[in-house]
Amino acid sequence: MTLRCFVLAIVLAGASSAGAQTPTYDLVIRGGRIVDGTGAPSYRADLAVLNGRISVIGRPDTTKARRVIDATGLVVAPGFIDMMGQSADMFTRGSADAAFNLLSQGITTINAGEGESSAPVAPGAARATGWSTMREYFRRLEAAGSPLNVAQTVGHTTIREIVIGDSARQASPAELQRMKGMVEEAMQAGAIGVSTALIYPPAVYASEEEITALTAVAGQYGGRYFTHMRNEGDRLLEAIDEALRIGRNAHTPVHIFHLKTAGQANWGKMDLALARIREARAGGQDVAVDVYPYINNGLDIRALIHPRNAEAGNDALTKRLGDPAMRARMRKEMEEETGWENWYVHAGRDWDRIVLGGIANPEYKQYGGLSIKAIADRVKKDPWDVFFAIAEAGTAFTMPQTMSEANKIKAMREEFTSFDTDVGPAASAIATHPRAYGAFPRIFARYVRELGVLSLEAAVQRASAVAANEIGAYDRGRLAPGLAADIVLFDPLRIRDRATFAEPTLPSEGVKYVLVNGVVVLEGGKYTGAKPGMVLRGPGWDGRK
Repeated sequence: MTLRCFVLAIVLAGASSAGAQTPTYDLVIRGGRIVDGTGAPSYRADLAVLNGRISVIGRPDTTKARRVIDATGLVVAPGFIDMMGQSADMFTRGSADAAFNLLSQGITTINAGEGESSAPVAPGAARATGWSTMREYFRRLEAAGSPLNVAQTVGHTTIREIVIGDSARQASPAELQRMKGMVEEAMQAGAIGVSTALIYPPAVYASEEEITALTAVAGQYGGRYFTHMRNEGDRLLEAIDEALRIGRNAHTPVHIFHLKTAGQANWGKMDLALARIREARAGGQDVAVDVYPYINNGLDIRALIHPRNAEAGNDALTKRLGDPAMRARMRKEMEEETGWENWYVHAGRDWDRIVLGGIANPEYKQYGGLSIKAIADRVKKDPWDVFFAIAEAGTAFTMPQTMSEANKIKAMREEFTSFDTDVGPAASAIATHPRAYGAFPRIFARYVRELGVLSLEAAVQRASAVAANEIGAYDRGRLAPGLAADIVLFDPLRIRDRATFAEPTLPSEGVKYVLVNGVVVLEGGKYTGAKPGMVLRGPGWDGRK
């Protein structure tokens, strides 16, 4: 052999040896119980991840992995999707740790926007935010990075406030055209649809025709209609009918946020509500819902007041709340009037069933987690005086007990139901409802393990695959080779919620690891600092960033 050939043989042998030592997988999860999100029975297998995707499910060679996670005794499931994750704004400000409340629940993706959305913004506000359009917002979000994935709706309330303000009037043809242009820009940028919050001013003033016109633009781009309906109590069935009509006339699928029957007088309507949805689905209409696992809902304290009092805007409402004569009129409306979304009546006209958190009024701030009656007893005042004083100060989160456990169970059992926190990423200072830290673990602790309402496989399916389909994230929500490696590992015997109304920021237990796009973001109960999250753009995206 010549010297040249000898040297070449050594080089080739070395290259071959180096190639053999190169890891084939970024990570292997070994020994876990696979619950794949499809609803199929679980099974034991290992799972390998490469380049943010699931590479193999079966028996991958662990010697070829950069890292091996021992999942003995753990469930390996698709990452959970929060169908009402509110906002991802804090990530643009570098507050990635604000997502800990979600990561510790196994959540890897949020659907952001409930009537309000981070974009577009009014021209005068663009300097403060750093963006004005949805495309600019997505660009800013991606540049900052996030620990989880974000799908985003464009908010009807946001658009209406920019174009019309707080006024109760209807949009002119020119204004409606401007609003439609904003929806079109958002859909081309990658929004997944239009969302509404129709019990809150100023959205409450919008006509069905206005909403249909805006939703139709989203429909042209393959988007959906997501709605906090106009009524969840006395006129629940009529509100469902309206949502279904909007979907049909706008040629869009419909998703109903946090389905509920509020007020004991309305609890019997849940069967009829679900029947209406099943009928629509049987007729070919694409409609689904989500729920959160609590019987106390949550809303701003001023939502307890008849919306007619807010027609001139929030500043005018604040002045009215300071007027004894106006307080007397508002009290009469709350005590006697029905047909509107009267949360005081829904709570049985019982201040002891209306819990507060996040109270701005300094006189009452210390009483977060107590009912209005309990606060009134502490300060020796009438509950109505306490209510109006706190409402006048402008900020307080109200959590009335208005729902029934039986109805919650009925909704959960439907194949078209997914789950939400209705909070999203939450710094501990603003989390006031226990669902912010406990919603998804509560499903597995209470409704799977304790009550047997759902099988483990069915609960995972609703938390992952059903939700993924609703936001159009078809490469997520299931465990299969080639799909995105959004994965949660949890202990099925120990997963539980700990948050309460008195201590709403207590983290849940039992979630051991969370991976987002193949990167570990939660380990040992702590956020790792990684930001592998993506903006999950909708079907109308034009490909430009």
